[in-house]
Amino acid sequence: MADEEEERMVKADGLDDAILGTGGRINMEEVLIYSYDKCVQIFVERDGFTYEEAVEWMDFNVVGAWWGPRTPIFIHEIPPFMKPEDFLEELGFHKPLNDN
Repeated sequence: MADEEEERMVKADGLDDAILGTGGRINMEEVLIYSYDKCVQIFVERDGFTYEEAVEWMDFNVVGAWWGPRTPIFIHEIPPFMKPEDFLEELGFHKPLNDN
């Protein structure tokens, strides 16, 4: 039987307000999902980082950390002013020629 500690989802300390929920993929355990932008905001407001410092901290110390197979996912949300298809286009996806 697997150790109970190994079965638990990993939680990023001090970032509970940025949790969006949980998610999983086939043949993988569920993990916590965090809002990347909300995490950055927490570092700015709570720790007094500049925006640039908070992004650097997030990328290196949080997103860049591996805590095992239950490591959380940090997502970049689609900004409220942007349509999903525009978001996808910014990521390099092409708009369909016929969107029926």
